[in-house]
Amino acid sequence: MARAAQTARGAGLTAINGAFAADVLEGLTAKPKRLSPKYFYDLAGSALFERITHLPEYYPTRSELGLLKANAPAIGSLLPPNCALVEFGAGSSRKARILLGAATTIEAYVPVDISGDFVEQDAAQLRRDFPRLTVVPLVGDFAQQLQFPAAIEKLPRVGFFPGSTIGNFEPHEACKFLRHVAGLLGEGGILVIGVDLIKDKDVLYRAYNDAEGVTAKFNFNLLVRINRELKANFNLSAFEHHAFYNSEQHRIEMHLASLRRQKVKVNGTTIDFRAGETIHTENSYKYTIESFQALARGSGWTPRKVWSDDLFSVHALSFDGTQKDS
Repeated sequence: MARAAQTARGAGLTAINGAFAADVLEGLTAKPKRLSPKYFYDLAGSALFERITHLPEYYPTRSELGLLKANAPAIGSLLPPNCALVEFGAGSSRKARILLGAATTIEAYVPVDISGDFVEQDAAQLRRDFPRLTVVPLVGDFAQQLQFPAAIEKLPRVGFFPGSTIGNFEPHEACKFLRHVAGLLGEGGILVIGVDLIKDKDVLYRAYNDAEGVTAKFNFNLLVRINRELKANFNLSAFEHHAFYNSEQHRIEMHLASLRRQKVKVNGTTIDFRAGETIHTENSYKYTIESFQALARGSGWTPRKVWSDDLFSVHALSFDGTQKDS
């Protein structure tokens, strides 16, 4: 790795670590308590999520992979020649590989992820599997301003945001994020994005309360990370994983519920918990095709194509440059 790349990665990790401590303390002292789902994805959390994607109850990955495989040529036909594929919140490149294999117009791949170790491991394997592809991982928070590597400065950019991570944003935040992405990709930019659909609540419940308890471990890993990195003393046995569908808001909510009255120290700060009090760790909003397209239009994007089954949808959007990043 070049010295400049090492320096950039080090600076990115330092900023992420500082933000983690500040965000955790702010969230745990808020009313109600909350933590950002972006902090699930340390190395262990990323590996646990990869396990989740293979669970029989967890339909989104299977559905999205099926849609991408069946429609990869059609998606590839929308991409400009000699483009850079920028994947936001990349994690595993399993879905990107489908586009990389089908679209010969992709010259470079930039996986953006907050988990530096995980994305670097995946990028190393990708370079072996696609030796003609320029692979430049970028460690950072994709919701913040990014400094793209020089290797893609002059290439047209295509955004890839699979997995329905857009559902983790509040709707007004999703609009802001889509405008942010438009600013990063520029005029003529294309965004391929996965969006989970509203469906039977029992299907949704099982997807976030799997029989093996992997999703619960994924949720608890956030406390494990806080204990390790912020010198906290969370007792995991004193909390419980809660995930349920909020039908009024059309979202799955994930929480960690305190089983008793207790005090926890985090970075020297004492946090009080009441019995039954929860830490809200994630929302996952579900959309209809029409409601998501309306959100996209309100954010300056033009819906081009949509591919869907009864469970999931993949949208191709284009940006004409009339609305700038906010």
